[in-house]
Amino acid sequence: MRGAFSTRMSWHDLLFAHWPVDRATLRASVPEALELDLHEGTAWLGVVPFRMTRMGPRLLPPIPGLHAFAELNVRCYVVRDGRPGVWFFSLDAAQRLAVRVARRFFHLPYYDARMSCVADGDAIEYRSERTHAHAPPARFAARYAPSGPVCAARAGGLDHFLTERYCLYARGGDGRLRRVDIAHAPWPLAPATVRVDANTMATSLGFDLGAPPARVLFARRLDVVSGPMVLAE
Repeated sequence: MRGAFSTRMSWHDLLFAHWPVDRATLRASVPEALELDLHEGTAWLGVVPFRMTRMGPRLLPPIPGLHAFAELNVRCYVVRDGRPGVWFFSLDAAQRLAVRVARRFFHLPYYDARMSCVADGDAIEYRSERTHAHAPPARFAARYAPSGPVCAARAGGLDHFLTERYCLYARGGDGRLRRVDIAHAPWPLAPATVRVDANTMATSLGFDLGAPPARVLFARRLDVVSGPMVLAE
């Protein structure tokens, strides 16, 4: 993926935490133009904390003060015209300017949050509390770490379904569906352990994620390039 409109970034210390959820409840929160993508008939909701660095236009150096921050997203999996992708319910970030740029130009539901992402040996202590004005409150606190060697996800398996997604969908300011394509190497996934101390990230969607996640995976780093936002309908 090349060109002046591409954005490059690196994602670090990322946890994929996933829960199976009620399909009807999830369907009510996703635009009708998108089909829910299911794995063996089950709908999944993900909470994904990580740390971002080197964010900026692909052909320019990183923007000082803007290129590195913690981020946390809540997502599900969708299909449009046979093209599987991600639908984001929220993206909390600890960088106010990045939040405003993403909301204004990419129409993504970014929110201001007070966040920390601290390494303790191989483990990560992650904390997030949403501070965005007039937004639903949301908190996440967890300690997570890899628990085994890195391996590639098997095509057709659950881990591949949850992670190998190469576009995201969003509603534009005019209400029309848009898509952003994403390019990266296959995820360097490792099994993980996690202790979740607080998680109200999906409460406003009608989901109680108080139980431990059913599937957790860890990735230490992935370099990514995203393209421009284009019409998807």
